Amino acid sequence: MAHGENPQTHHIDVTKPSVARMYDALLGGVHNYEVDQRACQDLLRIAPSTQLLARNNRDFLRRVVRILVQDYGIRQFLDHGSGLPAQDNVHEVAQRLNGDCRVAYVDNDPMVHAHGRSTLDDNDNTLVINADMRDTAAVHEATRGFLDWDQPIGALFVSVLHCLPDTNDDRDPGALIRRVAATLPPGSFLVLCQLVSDDATVRQDVTRLMTEATGGQWGRVRQTDEVRGYFGDLQILEPDLVDVVDWRPDTPPPPSDIRATDWVEWGGVARL
Repeated sequence: MAHGENPQTHHIDVTKPSVARMYDALLGGVHNYEVDQRACQDLLRIAPSTQLLARNNRDFLRRVVRILVQDYGIRQFLDHGSGLPAQDNVHEVAQRLNGDCRVAYVDNDPMVHAHGRSTLDDNDNTLVINADMRDTAAVHEATRGFLDWDQPIGALFVSVLHCLPDTNDDRDPGALIRRVAATLPPGSFLVLCQLVSDDATVRQDVTRLMTEATGGQWGRVRQTDEVRGYFGDLQILEPDLVDVVDWRPDTPPPPSDIRATDWVEWGGVARL
């Protein structure tokens, strides 16, 4: 059993799509159902580049974890809204570079929790937390004794904030980011990207589709200035906030004529 795992089981609802399972389907995974695949097809009709964005996002996650371990010496990660296991999960990338790296995964999808438990059962340097990422007190308590909160942490919010609605309380995405940033030790890093679009029709249609399909388990496709606002006054690493394909790419990024024009994953990395 992974460190700190909660053995409680939760019902997996296969009658409506799950964001985590849809993402798995877009990546070509097998942890999804027909209802998720149908929702993906509906989404692709509105935003044809969706599958490409999912792959770009996964590549960004691999790069950012590798760079934080190699170039900045980060040895522990807190992955908010981690999703279903896929190729090159955070702990796999980090632990290939340093076997002592610790990774805590946070997600409230019961299927994510079940697969995380079975996949990470023998890895003592991983922790799977079944919690709403907005419950920062519960997440902090669950990681106590696993993460060293006196040492730098890489806090990941990769392609997840669009799943959270705007609110007028501390559950608002901006409030969540400010709260997490305030609790991270000095020298930590905040990694954040989400789906954005300059096209109001795409923003409205995708948001409507996903809200209806997931039974309200969705937030909003936003604009770049809103994402920048989440970073506040934090020190943003080069190359600033960008389409994630342009964040320190391993290979030349795609030319403008073959880039997505409907929506993109947009964000970057800040140092605390």
